[in-house]
Amino acid sequence: MSSKSKDIATEQPEPAPVQRIRSDWKMLLEKVSYKAIVNNIPFLAFIALLGVLYINNSEHAVEMQRELNNKNKVLKELRWKYMDINTQLMNARMESEVIKSAGRLGLKPMMLPAYKIDIDSAIAKK
Repeated sequence: MSSKSKDIATEQPEPAPVQRIRSDWKMLLEKVSYKAIVNNIPFLAFIALLGVLYINNSEHAVEMQRELNNKNKVLKELRWKYMDINTQLMNARMESEVIKSAGRLGLKPMMLPAYKIDIDSAIAKK
């Protein structure tokens, strides 16, 4: 026999697609069998631990994001209050506002410019 005839004789016909799918399922079931699961318990426990850590980390991130959003809202309100009070203070410092405030107390602005009184010259004149 020649080598070609040996190859042809040992060559098996390719299974039909339905048979191939069935054999694939059988192989998958063998991999997921009880013995395979028992042998892979450490790996499955590690995967479960990673899943728990992932869920915990996502919950923590969501909680932190909510807290950050609340802090940003409070900061925005405080910034608006600061700007409002700063504007009111700037308006209160204006000369016209000071004159109005003093007018309520019965004070009037001076008509003459301010002048300095020298004590030495006042004592010397006496």
